Amino acid sequence: MAGVKELIAQMADSLPIAYISSVDNEGYPCTKAMLAPRKRESIRTFYFTTNTFSLRVAHYKANPKASIYFCDAKGFKGMMLRGTMEVLTDAISKEMIWREGDTQYYPGGVTDPNYCVLKFTATDGRFYSDFYPRSFVIE
Repeated sequence: MAGVKELIAQMADSLPIAYISSVDNEGYPCTKAMLAPRKRESIRTFYFTTNTFSLRVAHYKANPKASIYFCDAKGFKGMMLRGTMEVLTDAISKEMIWREGDTQYYPGGVTDPNYCVLKFTATDGRFYSDFYPRSFVIE
């Protein structure tokens, strides 16, 4: 795993798109492209913005199992993390990742009822690079 965690962190910080997956009420995986996470704590915790009234939020409230995926197509590298997704609507979490210009999506500002935070906490993952997959546990 030497260097893999650093490469994963670099991918998470530099790639503009992340893919998040939820489980629907019939047990099927559902994947969606999202803007890159707004904040990251190591390779364990990632924070995203989204709409409170979205289908994805309903999925996570019913079943918090989730995964996120980052893909560097040019370098043919991929990173999948498994874990859980929490839906946060408290003021501290919302203010933590709010950015100037977010009123374009949330006209009510940081207190807009349709603005919430997704907090992903990883337990393990799989990294693919140089035609070699590596599974790992996050401690």
